[in-house]
Amino acid sequence: MAKAHIKELFFRDSALHLPWLGNRKLEISERAMRVLITILTGLFLLVLAAALLSQLWLSRAQNLNEESRLTLVQAERTAQNIKLNYYENGLNFILDQKLLDRAVPADATAHSRFFVLLDGKGSVVASVPPHIEWQNRSIASLMGSNFVTDAVVNGNEMAPTTLATGEDAFMASRDLGKVPGSLVAFQKKDDVLAIWRSGVTKLTSLFTVTFLVLVLLAGAFHWQAGKAFDADEMLSHATGRLDMALDGGECGLWDWHLQANKIFWSMSMYSILGLKPKGDFLSFREVAARLHPEDQRIDELIDQLLKGEREEFDQEFRMRHHNGHYVWLRARAALASGRENAEPHLVGIVFDISRQKNLDKLNSEAELRLKDAVENISEAFVLWDTESKLVLCNSKYQQFHSLPASVCQPGTPYSLVAGASKEPMVQQFVAGERDLNSGARSMEVQLADGRWLQINERRTKDGGFVSVGTDITALKRQEEHLLESERNLMTTVRDLKRQRQLAEEQSQVLAELADNYAKEKTRAESANRSKSEFLANMSHELRTPLNAIIGFSEIMAQQMFGPMGSAKYSEYASDIRKSGQFLLDVINDILDMSKIEAGKVDLELSNVELSIVLDEVLRLVGPRAAESKILISRDFADVPEFKADRRALKQVFINIMSNAIKFTSEGGAIEIKTRFDGDIVRIQMIDNGIGIPMRDIEKLGRPFEQVENQFTKSRGGSGLGLAISKSLVDLHGGKLLITSKVGKGTTVTVDLPFRPAVDVKAA
Repeated sequence: MAKAHIKELFFRDSALHLPWLGNRKLEISERAMRVLITILTGLFLLVLAAALLSQLWLSRAQNLNEESRLTLVQAERTAQNIKLNYYENGLNFILDQKLLDRAVPADATAHSRFFVLLDGKGSVVASVPPHIEWQNRSIASLMGSNFVTDAVVNGNEMAPTTLATGEDAFMASRDLGKVPGSLVAFQKKDDVLAIWRSGVTKLTSLFTVTFLVLVLLAGAFHWQAGKAFDADEMLSHATGRLDMALDGGECGLWDWHLQANKIFWSMSMYSILGLKPKGDFLSFREVAARLHPEDQRIDELIDQLLKGEREEFDQEFRMRHHNGHYVWLRARAALASGRENAEPHLVGIVFDISRQKNLDKLNSEAELRLKDAVENISEAFVLWDTESKLVLCNSKYQQFHSLPASVCQPGTPYSLVAGASKEPMVQQFVAGERDLNSGARSMEVQLADGRWLQINERRTKDGGFVSVGTDITALKRQEEHLLESERNLMTTVRDLKRQRQLAEEQSQVLAELADNYAKEKTRAESANRSKSEFLANMSHELRTPLNAIIGFSEIMAQQMFGPMGSAKYSEYASDIRKSGQFLLDVINDILDMSKIEAGKVDLELSNVELSIVLDEVLRLVGPRAAESKILISRDFADVPEFKADRRALKQVFINIMSNAIKFTSEGGAIEIKTRFDGDIVRIQMIDNGIGIPMRDIEKLGRPFEQVENQFTKSRGGSGLGLAISKSLVDLHGGKLLITSKVGKGTTVTVDLPFRPAVDVKAA
């Protein structure tokens, strides 16, 4: 590359990176100048057009006034000539065409003026220029129906009018004194404006030419400015691409002026070394101060280049980065050719090869690690190249094949290595492990010392192959043990088959037993339903005798028909009443449970107010609680009316309260709580009685089951109260839950779904 070109390239690169802000300002000024010139050109054309329109409008008015004045003058001259002729000829005066021809001045008909001579009746006598068709016609048929109103005789201005043909015109009317007639002069408006239009055409043509010239000049200016801007953009893009190429390629440009001992760097060189640009040139001292002291001096290499001992400059060296570490660089340069007496320049490019150096170091370390790993693996490893020459093997390979060290050197042909190794006693290929297309194969060999090897060979991508031999002696012994175990297993399998056959026979017997069980279960369920239906149907027969026993015993106890004679009889009658009442309660519970099991209980839903139902329950169980000195407290929330079976709820609450009173010691307490959350009505009955063990809680609610302990044994009952209560709550779609602690008390919670009460009035 010539020195001038290199300098131009460097200077242009410097201009891009250092004074680019000034170029941007100049570019903005050019753009503003283009906009300003465009605006001024447009304003000039607008002003010129406005002036032209104003001038045309003014000239139009002037043209109309001038033509009107000339027509009036010519009409006046013509009228005076006619009057003069009349005075001269006297009695020989005749209104005819010749008279009008002589009276009209020679230049009066210019610009299409018409002169019409009328007689005293308003008929056309003559016209100039002559029109024979106008002769003897009424002036109104020529000038239009508005002639009489439009005409101003001897007026000072032309009067506008419309001809009979519909054309606009201007007219002037003059009387002739004593002559019996009048003179009318008129011009069509188009003829009056013809001269003005001619001037308009000339001015418009001049304006159009001026407009086109200015537009062409402005367009040429914009085109030239655009071309210059595009050229600047191309130069900027080209320079930017060069800069990006240097930065992306991690390289820089040098131009070393050997005579002045100055070096010009590209911006990318500063980036490589992390330096801030400072001027266009660097001294060799600044460059040499950053060179690594162990690298060869660059000035010595350049001396050799100048002396002709070197044809080119291609050297790797290190330079200190701004952060303190060294960057590996590779410089390739040549002396710039030019004039014979030109000062020598060393021009070239510098590459950042730090990454390559690091990769070479990593590759060397990786190669050492690979060799170490291959040497330390437990398998025999060998790698062959495309020419079947040894590349690498480990000591295990040498040991397994009893190879001398002389044939284990890299580059040894495969034939020599194979010839030096001992033949195996057994060699067999593994089935399914051979691929002829890829060259992969596996084999098992038995060495002379009795050891077994599994050798796996695979082709490498470059055409060589790698072989790995694994000692499988232990696997082979294990395989023998497995074969023996397989034989034992087959024997066991045969025994298991016999056992399975026996199990199938037993399962068939069990299936028959299960079928018999299902039949017996169906029969038992049918019998239970029959029992429940029988008890439900026998409710009247069982209750009637008990009611009689209770009633008569109560009469006897109260001695309603006289004394019985002995106090024992009253005591026995009271015992009979209590026993009969207890037996009636048990039978009622059994019958109610039977109805529930038989499905004969239907809820009768009605509007229920919970507080009233609980008050009724407390009135029934209150005396029994008072006898045991049990305090009953209440905590009722505001629960709106809801739909439920009133009788069923009373039975549920009576059963629960009866149990609470029954199993609460004298002087205890029972609390009743109600809560409402919008969806659930909750009733809780909490006592501090004897409590129930956790294991026995699940028994409660089952028909005919009781929790027996030293306290409950003294209290009778059918054990159906809670079962009936739970069933009635379930029929309502609710839940009955029991929580208890022994010695602390029991809490029974009833949750009922809220069904809004029916508004009777609305219904």
